[in-house]
Amino acid sequence: MIVLSSAKVKQTIQEELIEKYPEINFIFCENMQEAEERLHEASILITYGEDLNDTHLEKATNLRWIMVISAGLDQMPFQAIHKKGIVVTNVRGIHAIPMAEYVIAMMLQVSRNTKALIKHEQEKKWDRAVKMEEITGKTILVVGAGAIGQEIARIAKAFSLKTLGVNTSGNKQRHFDEIYAIHDIKEPLAKADFVVNVLPSTEKTHQLFSYDLFSYMRSSAVFINIGRGTTVNEEHLVKVMEEKRISHAVLDVFYEEPLHAEHPFWNMENVTVTPHLSGISKQYQPRAFEIFKENLEHFMKGSGSMKNIVNLERGY
Repeated sequence: MIVLSSAKVKQTIQEELIEKYPEINFIFCENMQEAEERLHEASILITYGEDLNDTHLEKATNLRWIMVISAGLDQMPFQAIHKKGIVVTNVRGIHAIPMAEYVIAMMLQVSRNTKALIKHEQEKKWDRAVKMEEITGKTILVVGAGAIGQEIARIAKAFSLKTLGVNTSGNKQRHFDEIYAIHDIKEPLAKADFVVNVLPSTEKTHQLFSYDLFSYMRSSAVFINIGRGTTVNEEHLVKVMEEKRISHAVLDVFYEEPLHAEHPFWNMENVTVTPHLSGISKQYQPRAFEIFKENLEHFMKGSGSMKNIVNLERGY
């Protein structure tokens, strides 16, 4: 059996896999361009997802399983994959720790006015009138109450935050005081001091956060987007921030990346821009390949339930 990787995998992980599974022929490539020549041989493909297209799938005549070592599947050719009957799994959940820490860090930075403090430090300006706020005892709404959202809610409890969540069904999830269905999102929006968007990119979530939705938020609220840029209407959000209808926006993802230098977000004092790094961690690949190894055992035995199987119709 041949396992082909178009994702650049750490040398230590390559060596571990080769030693642990001597009966498998692992082919590790730097990118899809290099891997393309061997696609017709592979039973399993390891990829980051964005490098795979319909043409590649036509060549992958023996492919049975695609392991996507990322959680985002925006650019995957699902129709062609479904037609060929290929199983797709991803690493949903491994971003929970770094992304939850990012959210808490940004909540604290905004509340403690870190942008102003850094600016004053650079200017050697002593100003004790900079406004300081606490996050303890406030209310956080997490839109997308999956693995990442649950970890955010768990850590938020350490600050005695009231935790509200939104998911598709409205079914109860761990660490949330209250859960709402997505069609009822306007109700919790009006209650929240912090609104964290963790939604994936789908037809139903496309530009969900529009001017209308932002209008339900408190004027003192902070919006944090670590989901997908396509879930927010950026033109509407620019208007919201220009009009100061909410207090602050922390944005780690955007409709187009990298965010172009002329975009208004860069120059807004009430907007914090970070370059899509909330999920970055040294533990990323080790965690991803723990899921891969668990699924590989099931795949080889032909029994058991593989973890994180992607619903090809929903796209996540």
